[in-house]
Amino acid sequence: MWPYPRVVAHRGGGTLAPENTIAAMRCGLDRGYRGVEFDVMLTKDGIPVVMHDPELGRTVAGEGSIADFTVQELIVRDAGAWFGPEFEGEPVPTFEQVAAFCMQHGIWMNVEIKPVPGFEDRTGWVVAQTVQRLFAGLPDHRPAAMPLLSSFSFAALQAAQLAAPEVPRGLLIDDVPEDWHAQLRAIAAIALHINHLKLTPVLARAVKEAGFGLFCYTVNDPVRARQLLAWGVDGFCTDRLDLIGPDFADRPL
Repeated sequence: MWPYPRVVAHRGGGTLAPENTIAAMRCGLDRGYRGVEFDVMLTKDGIPVVMHDPELGRTVAGEGSIADFTVQELIVRDAGAWFGPEFEGEPVPTFEQVAAFCMQHGIWMNVEIKPVPGFEDRTGWVVAQTVQRLFAGLPDHRPAAMPLLSSFSFAALQAAQLAAPEVPRGLLIDDVPEDWHAQLRAIAAIALHINHLKLTPVLARAVKEAGFGLFCYTVNDPVRARQLLAWGVDGFCTDRLDLIGPDFADRPL
């Protein structure tokens, strides 16, 4: 039901490296993580890049929507200096660059489809087809080897399902809708990804009894992590790679 790593590095390196960069992926790898979560959206020319915010200004200097810039205009921008001088010059990576790094090092990917508003369908379609193309013809087709696509956008997941139905999907939610089960079924999702602060033991049991995987974001307290695992949570992502190791879930409760 959950063939993936149980503890996943959030945005690559959590609090230890500039999020959603190759440097962040390398940081998680150096800490022993073999599972990573990161965000993908589309540029003006339809190329998927790894970024969280739909607007420039926080991790990448500038103004304007990501959808207003071509990939060539974005990849030359600095995505590391905001975090610290040692990361100055770290570029905005494309999805294919991050995927290549992860595939080279045997890192499983939880790819969050993070559309710029108004580009939900297109982003879901392109990201799913990109995963399908990157993994086509590879000898290892076990479920654990294929990335899991997740999103808060139901429309993006619907588009991903149409574009590449064999690529697994997980529905991201914050507040739990009454029809969560129907939504998961509608997009043939294999897992529910939920804000751990909104999870209860009753809901955890219901999700597991319905046959879905259960993943939580973003768990930074080891005590809380232990509680969630005791409730039956399959996995979670964390920013605190310094407090919660990749083998945390495998240790006795």
